Amino acid sequence: MSEYYDPETYPQAWNYLQTGTIIDQYMIERELAHGGFSSVYLARQLEDQVQVAIKEYLPRKLAHRTWNNVVTPNSDESKTLYLRGRALFFEEAKVLANLKHHNIVEVINFFKANETVYMVMTYDYGLTLDKILLKKIIPMNESFLLKVFNDLLNGIAEIHRQNFLHLDIKPANILIRAQHDPLLLDFGAIQSFPVAKNSNRTKVLTKGFSPVEQYTNQTRLGPWSDIYAVGASMRACLDYKPPVPAPIREQEDTLIPAVKAHKTKYPEYLLKAIDWAMAVQPEDRPKSVAELQQALNGEN
Repeated sequence: MSEYYDPETYPQAWNYLQTGTIIDQYMIERELAHGGFSSVYLARQLEDQVQVAIKEYLPRKLAHRTWNNVVTPNSDESKTLYLRGRALFFEEAKVLANLKHHNIVEVINFFKANETVYMVMTYDYGLTLDKILLKKIIPMNESFLLKVFNDLLNGIAEIHRQNFLHLDIKPANILIRAQHDPLLLDFGAIQSFPVAKNSNRTKVLTKGFSPVEQYTNQTRLGPWSDIYAVGASMRACLDYKPPVPAPIREQEDTLIPAVKAHKTKYPEYLLKAIDWAMAVQPEDRPKSVAELQQALNGEN
């Protein structure tokens, strides 16, 4: 038998840690989500039974889980990339452990085990904004948008104050808690700012939400890059679908401005703020969170 589980024969064992697995001081309850580089689990602290979320580094193109849960690179060629990614994941955990804000997911612990690394976060109840939009669970209106995105921008401002960029803001990474209280999730694309020109960080791109400058190494990233993603997330709330991807808009912008497309439902100041944040070229956008918040509050 192969030393690791065949994903076709044992799909469940391959994809995630099993219920009841104990890692460090936590017991896994179930998987919450997974992507190409990691999985997120609901777990409990053994000492006090408090629920937490645990993110495990496991890039499935580079590594696999063996029968005893040890994560191993797929080949000698993939080992270098795996180890570099693991180091970056650990650095991300260190950064997040020092980022404390009500609207930013809180990292309470991080550790190495099973030849990989784990990030432990507080577990919050709510629904991600993409699911809310898909099922139209909450009616979109001016008060909802202002509450959610003003609070979210407060958290983003703290990230920028500490000289970091999130670079993956989108409805799927915005958890809406009770009283429409947002929480920004998933800092897998985080970079320090100013970003080094020859940065070796893997690009994280989401069609419709990533600005044009994230697609190239020629244009400088900055707070305005996160601001585009915030504007695009707000526009998704108006249209109930992702906006036209930025590179397509750069070639030929067919996106009807919000001030025209939604003028009968929302006030002009709000729609103008969204259009400003979503300007294709970085120099045409707000340069800071404060500028965008002033526009959202009708102060421009």
